[in-house]
Amino acid sequence: MAAALPLSLLLFILVSTLPLSKPDLEGDRAALLSLRNSVGRALQWNQSQSPCLWQGVTCEGNRVTVLRLPGSGLAGQIPVGAFGNLTHLRTLSLRFNALSGPLPSDLALCTDLRNLYFQHNQFSGEIPPFISRLQNLVRLNLAGNNFSGEIPASLNSLTRLGTLYLEDNKFTGEIPQLDLPFLMQFNVSFNALNGSIPAKLVKHGSTAFEGMSLCGPPLADCPKTTTDTPINSGSHSGRKKFPAGAIAGIVVGAVVILLLIVLVILYSKRKRSSKRTRAVDISTMKGTDVASDKAFPGDGEGGNIHGSAAAIPKEETVSGLVPKPEISGGKKLVFFPGAQRTFDLEELLRASAEVLGKGSFGTAYKAVLEMGTVVAVKRLKDVVIGHREYAQQIEKVGSMTHENLVPLRAYYFSKDEKLLVYDYMPMGSLSALLHGNRGAGRTPLNWETRSGIALGAARAIEYLHSQGSTVSHGNIKSSNILLTKDYEARVSDFGLAQLVSSSASPTANRVIGYRAPEVTDAHKISQKADVYSFGVLLLELLTGKPPSHSLTNEEGVDLPRWVQSVVREEWTAEVFDLELLRYQNVEEDMVQLLQLAMDCAAQYPDQRPSMREVVQRIEELRKSLIDEAEHNSSQRTTSVNDSAPPPSVLD
Repeated sequence: MAAALPLSLLLFILVSTLPLSKPDLEGDRAALLSLRNSVGRALQWNQSQSPCLWQGVTCEGNRVTVLRLPGSGLAGQIPVGAFGNLTHLRTLSLRFNALSGPLPSDLALCTDLRNLYFQHNQFSGEIPPFISRLQNLVRLNLAGNNFSGEIPASLNSLTRLGTLYLEDNKFTGEIPQLDLPFLMQFNVSFNALNGSIPAKLVKHGSTAFEGMSLCGPPLADCPKTTTDTPINSGSHSGRKKFPAGAIAGIVVGAVVILLLIVLVILYSKRKRSSKRTRAVDISTMKGTDVASDKAFPGDGEGGNIHGSAAAIPKEETVSGLVPKPEISGGKKLVFFPGAQRTFDLEELLRASAEVLGKGSFGTAYKAVLEMGTVVAVKRLKDVVIGHREYAQQIEKVGSMTHENLVPLRAYYFSKDEKLLVYDYMPMGSLSALLHGNRGAGRTPLNWETRSGIALGAARAIEYLHSQGSTVSHGNIKSSNILLTKDYEARVSDFGLAQLVSSSASPTANRVIGYRAPEVTDAHKISQKADVYSFGVLLLELLTGKPPSHSLTNEEGVDLPRWVQSVVREEWTAEVFDLELLRYQNVEEDMVQLLQLAMDCAAQYPDQRPSMREVVQRIEELRKSLIDEAEHNSSQRTTSVNDSAPPPSVLD
């Protein structure tokens, strides 16, 4: 009995405290319903359920701790009292709605707030004083609203603040002397601020201050004030007058320089127009360099070397892929064993061509031959090796065959032209699929498709690494992950890093955002550096954000650092692409893949897994997905309602 007494006492205490916590959750429910009734009538919250089961609501310890309603059609002014009972909120995200008016004053009671995301609404008025009393704030984003007045210096009291985004508002006056020790992300651009930039904010770069009358590093220097000279009693000015003749000379000189600039621009346009006319008229100008970069402007980062040609302007479609005269000097395309020889060099040169984009190693074209065959042709640039070495390297690349690699069919070498012929991938690149057309009508990539792409790409890279300890890809990024009609991954651009000059194509420009910290030489990309790049690729798949893209990635830092900062604050769900959050039954798998991505993107190479381990871990995730799908399929088979079609690859 003596041993049972403490247990009975403990049970009594636990049971007796349950009724006391109920009013807290009921108060949270009332506050949420007040918010919905005033600004969010479109929210489909089932009042018969616990508020912890409502869309965008997360609870801990019988209290609401997270309210995340981005892009949920909220509109109007939030009434005072909506947040007064939500005193345990740690994350409040109402971004991308149409909320207006001032911030509600009872938000001051949410002293546990760490993350406050109000960007891209229509809030107005000054930043209220109570914001400075939210001592636990780590991230504050008020960008894209109508806030006005001065930026308060009292923000210095937010000593934990790591993110402060105030751009695209109507703030006036000077930037206060902010001294926040943990501030990593900062932007006040496109307001009506003036004056000099405080020294402690210089590290955030010029983009944080653009669009205003600011001066000082990192922008242009502030104008120096003229010191008054000693004056005589009869003098009317303490400053030296600028001679009128000098002013006239400056004006005349400026006009002459302006006229010269205009003449140079007109001459350049006329010359470029003449070149384009000669390039397109291939029927009479057989030797013209139609496939030159000047004739086909583009960027393979936004589209892809094998991406869809639907976005290519019509004037960039020509009736022949005709390089320089040396290319037709009796030399032939060299086909690899197993490749169908359905065309020759002359037929390729006569093919109609569309620019797909400029990638890291050259310009790529979609070539449609006369018999209807479609191939992708990459015109290499900055190749610094001779014919024999080139042939040896390309033969090595062509010998690497795997179901998840883009097949290399043929190649050509001359003094002035180096061509590679690949299979054409009609679905384009993963980059275009993830980041293109995020508006209405977009077909989102579901979890099954994304995890399948990750596994296919991992298997291809593992195969490359199995060819020898010195073999690596060297340029892993989403624009080099191409897709078949069934959304299966095909890795491209492998084995080309050794062909080009590192000075002509700096590594930083080629793999920005994907480059491992230790990489300094384009010709020395280790397998562990490949693993890092693949980790960033996984993060891109999970977050929907392109690496190091300050406009799309609203936090404005590289993906690994951003994800680390988010996870550190126990805010994992906000990491994932909104298109993935609808698949609640796979949240555990998503978190596991996120952990794998962070392991791959570890700072030090010896802490990263091998690609073989990466493949095994993704296969385990996929196995659970397949097992669940088979289980659901068997249940549908035994059900009387088994006539419904199976889910498609894309929801």
